[in-house]
Amino acid sequence: MSNDPLLQPYTLKHLTLRNRIIVTSHEPAYSEDGLPKDRYRAYHVERAKGGVAMTMTAGSAAVSLDSPPVFSNVLAYKDEVVPWLKQLTDECHEHGTAVMIQLTHLGRRTRWDKGEWLPAVAPSHEREPAHRAFPKKIEDWDIARIVKDFADASERMKAAGMDGIEFEAYGHLLDQFISPLTNTLDAPYGGSLDNRMRFIFEVLGAVRKRVGRDFILGVRYTADEDLAGGTGKEEGFEVSRRLRDSGLIDFLNVIRGHIDTDPGLTDVIPIQGMKASPHLDFAGEVKAATQFPTFHAARIPDVATARHAIASGKVDMVGMTRAHMTDPHIVLKIMERREDEIRPCVGANYCLDRIYQGGAAYCIHNAATGRELAMPHVIPKADAARKIVIVGAGPAGLEAARVAGERGHDVTVLEASGAAGGQIRLTAQSARRAEMIGIIDWRVAQCERLGVKLRFNQWADSDSVLVERPDVVVIATGGLPHTEVLRAGNDLVVSAWDIISGDVKPGSNVLIYDDAGDHAGLQAAEFIAKSGGKVEIMTPDRAFAPEVMAMNLVPYMRSLQALDTTFTVTFKLEEVHRDGNQLLAFIGSDYGGVCKTRKFDQIVVNHGTIPLDELYFELKPLSRNLGVLSHEKFINGRAQTGADNPDGTFQLFRIGDAVAARNTHAAIYDGLRLAKDL
Repeated sequence: MSNDPLLQPYTLKHLTLRNRIIVTSHEPAYSEDGLPKDRYRAYHVERAKGGVAMTMTAGSAAVSLDSPPVFSNVLAYKDEVVPWLKQLTDECHEHGTAVMIQLTHLGRRTRWDKGEWLPAVAPSHEREPAHRAFPKKIEDWDIARIVKDFADASERMKAAGMDGIEFEAYGHLLDQFISPLTNTLDAPYGGSLDNRMRFIFEVLGAVRKRVGRDFILGVRYTADEDLAGGTGKEEGFEVSRRLRDSGLIDFLNVIRGHIDTDPGLTDVIPIQGMKASPHLDFAGEVKAATQFPTFHAARIPDVATARHAIASGKVDMVGMTRAHMTDPHIVLKIMERREDEIRPCVGANYCLDRIYQGGAAYCIHNAATGRELAMPHVIPKADAARKIVIVGAGPAGLEAARVAGERGHDVTVLEASGAAGGQIRLTAQSARRAEMIGIIDWRVAQCERLGVKLRFNQWADSDSVLVERPDVVVIATGGLPHTEVLRAGNDLVVSAWDIISGDVKPGSNVLIYDDAGDHAGLQAAEFIAKSGGKVEIMTPDRAFAPEVMAMNLVPYMRSLQALDTTFTVTFKLEEVHRDGNQLLAFIGSDYGGVCKTRKFDQIVVNHGTIPLDELYFELKPLSRNLGVLSHEKFINGRAQTGADNPDGTFQLFRIGDAVAARNTHAAIYDGLRLAKDL
C-alpha cells in the first residue's frame, strides 16, 4: 500500500474510488449526432486504462430540446444515448474507473439558431454576452417541462449503468435562477434566495424520486460569481449549506467565477501565464464550512499541486482534466514511480479554444488525444531497428525523434542552433508563454532516456546527412519569417520574430501589420508597448488574431488595452516608403475605395513563415521515394513503402513548417503519425 495521498481510496456513499484523481466533466466535442460513439468512448477508456479514479463524461449533456448545444454536446434527451453510454461505462468499469455524467439545461447560454431553432429560455430577458441570444423569459409550463426533462434524462443515465450524475449549475439555467443578476422573476421563483433556489430543488427532488436514494448525485456550482450584482461569497456559502442540507445530493464540485464573457470564462479556467490553481484555497474554504464531500478542478496541472490539494484536506477529490488530455496515464506513472515521464500540461488551452470555435478538442502537444482509434498513446516497438536521421530539433523533429526512439530505432537529430526548440524557444521568451518550453523540455528528456543522439550547433547539408548512412531522413527544419508581402518597401520592414527575439530594438511609433493572426503579432505588440512604444495592430481581416482564439486572447487584451494599443481591422498595408527618418505607409482595403497614408518610425510584418526546405530538395533526387508521402497511408496509419527511385538508399520525408506554415499541434501530429509507422 502506498502512503501517497493521491493514491488513497475514497468512499462516496456506496462507491469506493480507487484514488483521489478524477477527470471532471468537459465536452471534447467528439460526439456524432449527439451520441457518444466509438471515438468518444475510446477517449474516456484510455483515461480509465491510465488509472484515473473516475471520469465524468459530457460537459454538459443537454436534457431538453430548447437547450441546443453550441459545440457538439451529448444529447441526453435521446433514448438512443443509453446503449452508447452503457458501452462506455462498462469498458471504463472493466479498468476499475467509475463513470459519471454531467447534465444541464443551458438556459441563455446558447443560441436560438442552433438545433431546432427554438428560443432560448432563462429567468430574465437579458442575453448572455458570450452567445448573444436574447432569451424568452421562462414561464411556469416551461419550468414544469424542464424539471421533467431533467428527471427523464437522469433515468436514462441510470439505465446506462453509470455511477452517478453531476448537475451543471454555474452559468447554465440552474445557476441563472440562483443568481440575482440573471433572475428577474417574481415569486415563487424570484426575489429571495429561498425563491431563487426553488427551481434547483425541484429538479433535484424530481430526479431523486426517479433514480432512488442510492444513486449518486452532485452539483457543480459557483459559490462566488465574483461579479457585481451576482452571487457573492457570503450568499454562495449559504447556497452551499442549503445544497448540503437538502439531503438530495452527495457531493459539491466548487467553482468560483462566472462564464458569461470570455474574460470571465478565462478567470474560471485559467490558461498559461496566469496563476495556477487560483481557486483551490476557496474550494478548501467551502469544504471547511460545509464538512461535505468536495471536488474541485481549475488549472491543477501537476502532480505536486494535486497532492497538496488532498494532503492539506482542501478537497476530497481533485480534478486534473486538461492534464489528462495531455497525458491520460498520469496515475499509472505515479504508481510506477515514473512521475518524471508525465507529459506536462503547458496551459496553452488549444483544447478549449478549439471547442469554443466549433472544433474538436485537441491537446497542443499530444496528438493522440481525441484520435485514440487511430493514434497510439503508447508507442509499439518496430519489427526491426532502422537508422533514422532527423534534421531540426523543433516540435516536429523532436516528436518524430521521440516516437522513432520508442519504436527502437537508432535515431540521430541534427540541429543548427545550440539548443532544441525552434519557434517554441522563441515564443517562450515571452513571460506569458514561458510554459510552452515544457513541450520541448519533455521531449528532450524522453529522447535522452531513449538513447536518441542530439547533435547541436551542426548545420546539416547533404554530406553530413549521408555520412550517417540513414535508412530514413526526416526534414523538420521549420521555416523563416515571410515579410515579402508588399508591392514596395519590403526591405524597410522587420518581422515579429525580430522584435520578440530582441534582434531589433522596438520603435516609438509602430505599426504591426498582422495578417497571420497568430501569437507572434500580439507578442511583438506587447513587447513594444511595454518598452514605451505607441502601437497600432492592423489586419485586413474583419477580426484580429483569429488563430490566437478567445481564451488565449484575454490576457493579451488586458495587457494591450492597458498599454493603450490601437486595433484596426479591414485595412491593408500595401507599400512602405522612406520619408526622412520616418516610414510612410500606404494603406488600402480589400473592400475597395480606400487609399490613405500614415507615418510610423517602425513597421513590423507578421505573415507566417516560408519553409526552410533547401536541404530537402537537395536530398530529394537521392532518395528512394523521391520525397513522396502517400497521404492515404499517412492518414490511415500504414507504413510508407514507396520506392520510385531504385538507386536511392533512403526514404525522405519532411514535416511541420518545413512543408508549410501551420502550428505547433500540426507539427507534432506530423511527427507522430509519420514516425509511429517507421
